[in-house]
Amino acid sequence: MSKSFKKTARLAVGAALLLGVGFGALSVHAQTAPVPGHQAVEARKAVFTLIGNNFRPLAAVLKGDVAYDAADADKRISRLVFLSGLVDESFPDASNLGEPDTKAKADVWSNRADFDKKSKDFQTHLAALQQVNATEKSGSEAFKTALAAVGQDCKGCHESFKVK
Repeated sequence: MSKSFKKTARLAVGAALLLGVGFGALSVHAQTAPVPGHQAVEARKAVFTLIGNNFRPLAAVLKGDVAYDAADADKRISRLVFLSGLVDESFPDASNLGEPDTKAKADVWSNRADFDKKSKDFQTHLAALQQVNATEKSGSEAFKTALAAVGQDCKGCHESFKVK
């Protein structure tokens, strides 16, 4: 197992434990079940933490800070493709809580069609990146172009739908 995989796995297990302990404490304190909106926000934060942790090393390849590694790129892109499928379901109506609970702008829900389009573009560009990576197996210009498109998707969504 690679060092980065172990780190990501520890983060995921830690997040799961924190979520379980945090929600267990919440339910004991309130004597009620966890609030679905808060659960969705916590799950969303975990999804985006994992997306960031897997995208940053690829961005370092794009910037020329690290060399392209086919196995690492395959692993990270596969994870990103999976995680991108969780984005849409991470924003149920009940999770429109506002700050300080979430950095998601209310525009996610009031302009849902644009949000859904940006999410779909993210998934489409990740699938294209996965295809380019499968055929190129290098840090080629096609790989960098496909990766840059994914980065632009992230940036565009953050600019439109995330409180800074």
